Amino acid sequence: MKAKAAKESTTITTKIVLPNDTNPHGNLFGGQLLGWMDVTAAISAQRHCRRVVVTASVNNVSFGSPIRESDVVTLEAKVSRAFNSSMEVFIDVFVENQVSGVRSKHNEAIYTFVAVDQNGGPISVPPITPETKEEIERYDGALRRKQLSLILAGKMNPQDATELKRLFLPEEE
Repeated sequence: MKAKAAKESTTITTKIVLPNDTNPHGNLFGGQLLGWMDVTAAISAQRHCRRVVVTASVNNVSFGSPIRESDVVTLEAKVSRAFNSSMEVFIDVFVENQVSGVRSKHNEAIYTFVAVDQNGGPISVPPITPETKEEIERYDGALRRKQLSLILAGKMNPQDATELKRLFLPEEE
């Protein structure tokens, strides 16, 4: 299967925070933001593999500062690495100041999706070719994150986590 550039999966969604999206403090519900992220990331994964995908996990979500009612929110997702049937998708969330037009990063998340066939079984996906410095950093980190997730789920022996061992153990001579 031919590798694809990470940029081919880029998906950008822009939303305005409406009153029904907020809590009593006028801040965007975290669950609403998670839903927007899930849909945006799923489209990114589908663009990469051109198949139906399902959310396998939300590996990391960080909430920075609150997002307020009437803020303009832009979500940018891109596949950071593809494995056999799974894809890690990194999502950056920006808020735009409506007066100055300045965008600031407020949140980020890492989702994992699995491509499935018509029967719901996993199918192979094309590999990713990272090009930019950020894409390369996220690509390299994806294998470490996957190995850590597998260890925590009891699906991998820590001794087999080659990328994690490189981080924590000195090189053997």
